[in-house]
Amino acid sequence: MAGTFEHEATSVLKSNGKVFDLAAVAKEPVPPVVASDGSIVENEREIVLGRNVHTTCLSITEPEVDDESTGDKEAFMAGVLARYRKTLIERTKHHLGYPYNLDFDYGALAQLQHFSINNLGDPFIESNYGVHSRQFEVGVLDWLACLWEIEKDEYWGYITNCGTEGNLHGILVGREVFPDGILYASQESHYSVFKAARMYRMECVKIRTLVTGEIDCADFKAKLLPNKDKPAIINVNMGTTVKGAVDDLDLVIQTLEECGFSHDRFYIHCDGALFGLMMPFVKCAPKVSFKKPIGSVSVSGHKFVGCPMPCGVQLTRIKHINALSKNVEYLASRDATIMGSRNGHAPIFLWYTLNRKGYKGFQKEVQKCLRNAHYLKDRFREEGISAMLNELSSTVVFERPLDEEFVRRWQLACERNMAHVIVMPNVTI
Repeated sequence: MAGTFEHEATSVLKSNGKVFDLAAVAKEPVPPVVASDGSIVENEREIVLGRNVHTTCLSITEPEVDDESTGDKEAFMAGVLARYRKTLIERTKHHLGYPYNLDFDYGALAQLQHFSINNLGDPFIESNYGVHSRQFEVGVLDWLACLWEIEKDEYWGYITNCGTEGNLHGILVGREVFPDGILYASQESHYSVFKAARMYRMECVKIRTLVTGEIDCADFKAKLLPNKDKPAIINVNMGTTVKGAVDDLDLVIQTLEECGFSHDRFYIHCDGALFGLMMPFVKCAPKVSFKKPIGSVSVSGHKFVGCPMPCGVQLTRIKHINALSKNVEYLASRDATIMGSRNGHAPIFLWYTLNRKGYKGFQKEVQKCLRNAHYLKDRFREEGISAMLNELSSTVVFERPLDEEFVRRWQLACERNMAHVIVMPNVTI
């Protein structure tokens, strides 16, 4: 997969004949930012901690005692919310850079918004708190366990508050299984993987990537061999953040075996934030399955699926979770999750979508996304703009626009001199 695309990615010509070499892009100096009026904007891309934009914040004021003033305040707040709704509508129309499916309708679930639904504790153990949605949560987990080929009595999982929590949990399980293990991750892995290494004080080795963004298994092998005495914990990407590259899981396993790592001396966490729920519906895509020697898989629920609040799913083998979980008398349950309280509404939204769309519905949406991504890549090239698209991805990478206002208008995600559009089901031709 990588070989043919690597050639394609490095041989795309601009209209002026210049090769768009993604491997060299990151080393180039960042060009000046140009405003819409043609002026140069200095240090526009600098990110400074603590620089909060208080000029646009909505201040909180104490309500007046008398009813008439309270009525005025209600009208004021209604006006603020109405204007905010118009902003959301406009921003949703110009949303291309981040992997969120904004095409959904959950009107049927509005009746549940009056309840504080909290799924604390283990999803498979009833706690003393009765206002929960664990029955929906386990239904979603069972559906995904079937998708990733693991029996119901062999897996454990839960619905997380975001994709990062899934990575934090998967890597934590790996660390608990191998306390002295070394974490290996490609340099284009999501930032949460390296955050996990810092939080857990793990030794972390970064692996080089191919121009496509896929892990370079030759470099992986070179960095494994000097550490054969320590177990390996590996993060495998099912779609990298910027380029949408899919690591070759089978080649990663083969590399580990060639370096003398038996299956009981490595733990693989698969980060499938976006493409983890798209790949199963692509005919030629490599298969992620618990029939292979992997330890865990995590995906986001607010990305391809289209849940209106951040959430995710983390699945691991049940044999691994005992080392992590502890009884909590206060909950009358076991604690094996990262967070204590968990959003009980998210499982209901996921359950609702899975029931409405099912395998065939997701397959149609994946095909639409890939078709539209190829259309966008071709249109870029027709206009003389360098662009690339990984074989299994709907992430179109192209030259970063110089106009920062244009970047903000379309909410493009940028890294150095690259920008990308992630074609989701809500993105039309």
